[in-house]
Amino acid sequence: MHTIDQDTVQIFDTTLRDGEQSPGASMNVEEKVAIARQLEQLAVDVIEAGFAASSEGDYDSVARVAEAVTHPIVLSLSRTKEGDIERAVRAVEKAKHPGIHIFIATSDIHLQHKLMMSRQEVLDAAAWAIGYAKKYVDYIEFSAEDASRSDRDYMTQVFAEVIKAGAATLNVPDTTGYALPEQTEELFTYLISSTQGGRDVRWSAHCHNDLGMAVANSLAAVKAGARQVECTVNGLGERAGNAPMEEIVMALKTRQDFFGLRTNVVSEQIYPASRLVSQVTGIPIPINKPIVGDNAFAHEAGIHQDGVLKNKITYEIMRPETVGVASNRLVLGKHSGRHAFHERLQQLGLAAPEVDMNKAFSRFKALADKKKSVYDEDLVAIIAQESVRADDRYTLAYLNVTFSSEAVPQATVKIRVDGEERIEHSTGDGMVDACYSAIKRATRPDCRLERYAVKGITGGTDAQAEVSCLVRDGDRTSTGQGAHTDVIMASALAFLNALNKIEYQQRYAERVRVEGP
Repeated sequence: MHTIDQDTVQIFDTTLRDGEQSPGASMNVEEKVAIARQLEQLAVDVIEAGFAASSEGDYDSVARVAEAVTHPIVLSLSRTKEGDIERAVRAVEKAKHPGIHIFIATSDIHLQHKLMMSRQEVLDAAAWAIGYAKKYVDYIEFSAEDASRSDRDYMTQVFAEVIKAGAATLNVPDTTGYALPEQTEELFTYLISSTQGGRDVRWSAHCHNDLGMAVANSLAAVKAGARQVECTVNGLGERAGNAPMEEIVMALKTRQDFFGLRTNVVSEQIYPASRLVSQVTGIPIPINKPIVGDNAFAHEAGIHQDGVLKNKITYEIMRPETVGVASNRLVLGKHSGRHAFHERLQQLGLAAPEVDMNKAFSRFKALADKKKSVYDEDLVAIIAQESVRADDRYTLAYLNVTFSSEAVPQATVKIRVDGEERIEHSTGDGMVDACYSAIKRATRPDCRLERYAVKGITGGTDAQAEVSCLVRDGDRTSTGQGAHTDVIMASALAFLNALNKIEYQQRYAERVRVEGP
């Protein structure tokens, strides 16, 4: 039996599995490994790396993440099917701390309309699956999908059987974001006290945000005795998303006077993790997002500014430094050397071993030559791009865009494709459209842009622009990101980044077809 520290809430991060199910948030293997390494820096307890049986790509991702990290438990999701379980076990076999996460729905809604199974059949399937998995792996979590809409007495029967079969953690998911905090607290209190063996296992909350209550429901579960919360960086997830990791962690840390609990998370790594996930997925962080948004520690109202200047505690319940946001953002410039650059990256938690520091420093110096001051956010963008960059088939060698209020915008690009230079010219409705049209001619003519967003990473007219886009080519989609002091150049880099990811997906699928998984 696993020992459970009742003073610590375990953080189960499912950014790589449930978070990736966010529309447009798909990641390639290298990106997942980069995020997993950052999650290890963050010191999450469990990483759900994917659903190994769902695809060859997911299997490969789970296996690579399992090898890449040392300290967290690495899980693969699995249905109560023999093939799923065997696939999940093989995917995590090289993990230092392997595990498997088995789920089946328990609500009558799902039993009748999705599974077409009786309650007894579901109970039998759950107990059999845990027992079968226990032959291969010691750490097993069981989830009763749609628990918040399930009969609680029936759930106690299911949970009692999976405990007997060897499940170490029991998850009570609010799969549809239907529950209210009071109901969640009451449900966990009942399940923990009424399930046979319920006080000998870890209980977990997995809450979706459809009604905006994922964090409140998660904390209500903790109050009732749950000692694990399943969450994602930036709240990524299906539909309205999952409970955001950063909000759960900082709520427990800031209100320790109320909860009397702690997590193992290194909170100073929250901001770097948040920015990396945003950079990889292309999903921007709202400026008013708690903990990690640009305005989270900003004060504009005069009375607020006056209070903060006199004493920060008047309007700040957390110090920005505790989540990895430096209070002094202006740190480096074109005269800064390699030592200062590396020291600042270490302070921000960005000096990961997989990052090529020579390339990163060169990018920093190039940026510093173009703008007066380099901010922490600029460094995050540089490292995020370097840490997830795979071998690119397409690279930008030259870009020239012309625009006049009395003429049609035109763009000329020189793209290196497998080392061979291609020059294309095109016009468009605007400078970005002309640029993208020329790039498409040189690379993948049939692709199309489905989403485009641009924001300034920092203030000032010399700020870096950060562009994210979603590109489709046939049945493949990918997000791309680019950062540059020129918005057109940032747009071009983002578009090429997306095309390179699509190319990576295509090469990977072809390799699996020829060589097998």
